[in-house]
Amino acid sequence: MKPVIVWFRQDLRLSDQRALAAAAATGAPVIPLYILDDVSPGAWAMGGASRWWLGKSLAALAQSLSALGSRLILRRGEAAATLCGFARETGADAVYTQAAYEPWASALETRAHNALGSHGIALKRYPGAVLKRTDTLRTQAGEPFKVYTPFWRALLASGPPALPEPAPGRLVAPKAWPRSERLASWGLQPHKPDWSGGMAAEWQPGEDGAKARLEQFLETRLSAYHDDRNRPDKPGTSRLSPHLHFGEISPAQCWHAAVIRAGGTAGTGLETFLKELAWRDFAVHLLVHWPTLPEAPFKPAYARFPWADDAAGLTAWQRGRTGFPIVDAGMRELWQTGYMHNRVRMIVASFLVKDLLIPWQAGQAWFWDTLVDADLASNAASWQWVAGCGADAAPYFRIFNPVSQGMKFDPDGAYVRRFVPELSLLPADVIHAPWLAPRLVLDAAGVTLGETYPCAIIDHGHARTRALAALKAVTAAA
Repeated sequence: MKPVIVWFRQDLRLSDQRALAAAAATGAPVIPLYILDDVSPGAWAMGGASRWWLGKSLAALAQSLSALGSRLILRRGEAAATLCGFARETGADAVYTQAAYEPWASALETRAHNALGSHGIALKRYPGAVLKRTDTLRTQAGEPFKVYTPFWRALLASGPPALPEPAPGRLVAPKAWPRSERLASWGLQPHKPDWSGGMAAEWQPGEDGAKARLEQFLETRLSAYHDDRNRPDKPGTSRLSPHLHFGEISPAQCWHAAVIRAGGTAGTGLETFLKELAWRDFAVHLLVHWPTLPEAPFKPAYARFPWADDAAGLTAWQRGRTGFPIVDAGMRELWQTGYMHNRVRMIVASFLVKDLLIPWQAGQAWFWDTLVDADLASNAASWQWVAGCGADAAPYFRIFNPVSQGMKFDPDGAYVRRFVPELSLLPADVIHAPWLAPRLVLDAAGVTLGETYPCAIIDHGHARTRALAALKAVTAAA
């Protein structure tokens, strides 16, 4: 019996893995394959934090496959050509895979389908990391959704996602295993500067880590999720996003596990959590139907927006040296852990785009390189939402005040104290606006503005006025 190939992509798990289950069900020898393709993504090749996660996740997947008597074969190159050559090398007559939804990934699937088909090899594709197939949800007019709330309603009306499938009990091995590249040779782990220590302390990439993270969330955080998810000073979020992005757990697994755990109990954070899962689907929905979402504003008028050329401001923002403590705490959390609390993501994004008038694409690019959960659809949709130029976006005149946001969502300053330790001795009433603290209070806390902690790089009131004037110029020209 000829072997079949399971082409792993953003689905690095064994359970609820439709392509793997279908391949195993054939009874044929199964050859698991991962291809590192730095060519096809173009500008959207994985950033440093994502590559760190990928290396750890592939190692975990290889270990899980080994427990089934199998192996993970690693190859590097343009994926369509590499896959076709690998299939011919192994004598496989079919390739099983799960879809990915980035524009470049869809084009890659088409190339792979054509290349394999020319040699009589079938490419069998299954839905990827979404609750519902991207071609199943439409407005009553048959158009793609542009607004989240009706999308959510349509998703609910379509019924729950398919029940997760268990992992195969065994995989038939081929008579001889093909050559595999060494994971260590891919250089996925950072060297200089080695900033991965904080990520390693914070995360456990792999399917086991994803299951443990989900269980911890359901056990300790789901009931209070609706309120606590906005508090960066509390462990209120699921922190499942990197596991979902790399497919170490499926959104359907998260959905059904949460429903079962909540048991219909009133007052739980269940609906809010399910809506967050659905937001990921909505972002994919937008990307599939508007593939320029990561590069161009969804609302064309914003292409004329008068952005500022502010390299110094961008650098201060990236380094967490803006002089606004909640912004700096978020940017330092990102650099240290590869992650940032979702509420703080909105605050730092608003500050970059609206206080500094720096293009949202610059912020998106920084997040792409530094986030372990960097996801093209979610990243683009979220940045455009904050910038006011995206689908179902927050109005541009919604400009977050970093001081009041800090006071509201980090009232005691615990989040700022953790990531901006030079301010840790300031009292809560001034920690989010240290320039308002009396000199004696600053001295007692060991804070010298402009020396131990930077002065604010901009006046928020002035910045707000400037941003609204820029918006007026855009709308007047529309």
